[in-house]
Amino acid sequence: MPDLTVPKLLSNLALDLTPLKTNKDFRNLWLSSLITRFGSMITYVAAPFQIKELTGSYLAVGFLGLIEIVPLIIFGLYGGSIADRYDRRKVILWCEVGFLVLSSILAINSMVSNSSIWVIYIVVLLMASLNGIQRPSLTSLVPRIVPKEQLPAASALESFTHNAGFLIGTSIGGLIVVGFGIDWAYIIDVFTYVISAFFLFALPTISVTNPTETPHFKAILEGANYAWSRKDLLGTYLIDTVAMVFAFPNALFPFLADYFESPQALGLLYSAGAVGSIIATSTSGWIKKVNRHGMAVVYAASVWGIGIAIVGLTDSLSIALLGLVIAGAGDTVSGLFRSLIWNTSIPDEIRGRMAGIELLSYSVGPQFGQLRASIFANYFGLQRALLSGGIMCTVSVLALAQSLPALRNYLDLKEKTPI
Repeated sequence: MPDLTVPKLLSNLALDLTPLKTNKDFRNLWLSSLITRFGSMITYVAAPFQIKELTGSYLAVGFLGLIEIVPLIIFGLYGGSIADRYDRRKVILWCEVGFLVLSSILAINSMVSNSSIWVIYIVVLLMASLNGIQRPSLTSLVPRIVPKEQLPAASALESFTHNAGFLIGTSIGGLIVVGFGIDWAYIIDVFTYVISAFFLFALPTISVTNPTETPHFKAILEGANYAWSRKDLLGTYLIDTVAMVFAFPNALFPFLADYFESPQALGLLYSAGAVGSIIATSTSGWIKKVNRHGMAVVYAASVWGIGIAIVGLTDSLSIALLGLVIAGAGDTVSGLFRSLIWNTSIPDEIRGRMAGIELLSYSVGPQFGQLRASIFANYFGLQRALLSGGIMCTVSVLALAQSLPALRNYLDLKEKTPI
């Protein structure tokens, strides 16, 4: 008879910390990611806030998302080929140095009397390029340093890092830009890259199992052909993309704070989704008991859309924050199961290129989403932009699930896992 006592139930829900306790390499990577994420999220708040202060324009803020799209596409695919060819640790380190330099430029630009909006745009474009190069190496590193049986726990811990950094960074970022000035936000980001580098230096060399020698363009095509042949993988990419394109709300947060007549709520709006994400990851012990990973992605992505629609329906700041918490929880659960599908079914020799395609699904989507939200808000109003986005997200996700049986029927078959 199963143990249904409260302590046992709580134990089954609790976040599994085993990879942090037993794996030094994962611990160093986790700490580096947490620190970097914290600083990057402060800048994530500061840059659109600075542009809003300089221009007062929805479209000028939304343009931040637009200029990131092309470099993410080009360098995300190229970065995937690099990750399947070279030492992934070195790729990550050199990109980290590049981020440090670019954050320093933002800090200097914010300190001069005539801060240039074009400097912000150019630096953001270059940061997107570096992110495209670095992210596939970073993503494909985890399955190499974490045992197969610990991958669900590692995915949950990565998600926790992502969202805890977002929650703390955006909350503090909102306070810093309003209370101390934009320049301090960028300066803190610079120092986080310095600290992060110490943990990355401690990682071992991570060589690819069978490094590709195929020319980059042909290697990218091989990756694309593999992704197309795997309709279950293709479904995860498409669902994540449409969810972000239709329902990514962050470009509207500076204006939403004004709508609720609460400038101090800016940090809360940015961080509410992360609160939902942290709740989801902190109670993620149950995910290892689920084997219908495909449908878990579908249901959770639909919850993301419902949460954003709630924000568009209300005139209450409290209910809007609750909607964002619900959305964040849904997005995180979707991400956990997408990550498990990717990490447990993709061979190492092509994992970097698949990580490049993954990057497009979860990075390019939000950039188009910021642009869509900005345009809709400009022409139809703030609340209608949010409500329509949430509805279109949920409908599109369910339609994709209906048309992709390979995703709907995807099961976690541990015996086929290629690490």
